[in-house]
Amino acid sequence: MTSTTTTLTGQERMNRMLARQDHDRIPRHEHFWADTIKRWTEEGLEGGETGVKRLLQSDLFSVGWNWPTPYEGDQTIEEDEETVVRRDGHGRIARWWKNRQGTPEHLGFECDSREKWETKFKPMLAERGMQLKPDQLREYHAIGRKYDLWVHLTGVEPFEVTRALIGDEETAIAMATDPEWVIDIAATYTDRIIADYQACLDAGMDFDGLWTYGDMAYNHATFCSPQMYKDLIWPQHKRLADFAHANGMKFIYHTDGNVNAVMDLYVEAGFDCFQPIEAKAGMDIRNLCPKYGDQLAMFGNIDVMIMATNDLEKIEAEIASKFAAGMATKGYAYHSDHSVPPTVSWKTYQAIIK
Repeated sequence: MTSTTTTLTGQERMNRMLARQDHDRIPRHEHFWADTIKRWTEEGLEGGETGVKRLLQSDLFSVGWNWPTPYEGDQTIEEDEETVVRRDGHGRIARWWKNRQGTPEHLGFECDSREKWETKFKPMLAERGMQLKPDQLREYHAIGRKYDLWVHLTGVEPFEVTRALIGDEETAIAMATDPEWVIDIAATYTDRIIADYQACLDAGMDFDGLWTYGDMAYNHATFCSPQMYKDLIWPQHKRLADFAHANGMKFIYHTDGNVNAVMDLYVEAGFDCFQPIEAKAGMDIRNLCPKYGDQLAMFGNIDVMIMATNDLEKIEAEIASKFAAGMATKGYAYHSDHSVPPTVSWKTYQAIIK
C-alpha cells in the first residue's frame, strides 16, 4: 500500500486553514524589525527580508498599503545628528530616531478640536480623494498570483486613524465627552478606505483577503471599555468585514495588546482571523482556541520574548504547545506575537524555520 502527500499552494493552504479543512502544513508568515534584518545580514542572511520569507516559505503576499491622510507626505520641521522632527500626513508632529527604529516622541497634533476636524481636516481628506493607485498595484498583484500565494489588500482601520489624527489623549477624552465626533471620524475614514479598496476591485484585481491593522489595547486591557468600543468603533469594523465578505474575501484583523474582553465582539462582527495575538499582553491561543477556534482562526502568538532568549529548548516548547492548540482546530497560521526583534540571532531564527 502506498500513500501520497499533496503539496498545496500558499493560496490553497491559507484558504483551507480558514475553512478548517485539512491542509498539508500550517500556513506561515512573519514580520521583522528593520534592525533585525540588518543584524541577520551581518550574520549571513542573503536577500534581506525577501530572503527570510523565501526560506520560511511564506504563504501570504500583500498588495498595497491603504492609509488615507489629509496631507500628502511628511514635512521635516527640524533635525539634529540623531533625530528628526516631522509633521506626517495626519498632521501629527513627532520626533523620530534617524538611524534606528523605535516609538516616536509625540509632540503635538494639528487636529486638536472638533472644529478643526470639520472645517479643515475632513474637507482636506475629501479633496485628496482616492490615495491608492490601482495601476501601480497591478505589478504586485501579478507577482502574488504568479507564485500562487494568498494575495491580500492591506490597510488600517478607523480607530488607528483616529488616534493618529488627534492623539491618544484627545481620543480618550472625546470618546467620553463628544462621542459623535469620534463616530464621524471613524465613519468618514471607513468610507474613504472602502472606496479605495473598491477602486482596486473595479480595476479588475481579485484578492483572497483584507488584512486590517489597528492597535486598540494596552498590555492589560483595551483602550476603552467593550461597550464604548461596541458603540463607537465596532460598527465600522463590521462594515469592513462585511465589505470583504461581499467581495469574496476573508477578513484578518490585527491588534496588539490584551483584547480578551472584546473577543466575542470580533466574532459578532464577522472577523475570520485574528493576528498577532500578543503573548506578552496576556493573549494565549491555548485558552482562546478551545473557546473561539471554530469561529475565529488564530494567526500568531509565538512569544518574541522567548525567541529573544535564543534558548532553543524554550523556543521549541513555546512553538510545540502553541502549534498543538492551533492544530486542534485546523484554524491556525504561524506568526510571532508581534515582529521579530533584533535580539533574536540569525542562527536562532534558522532553527525556528527548521
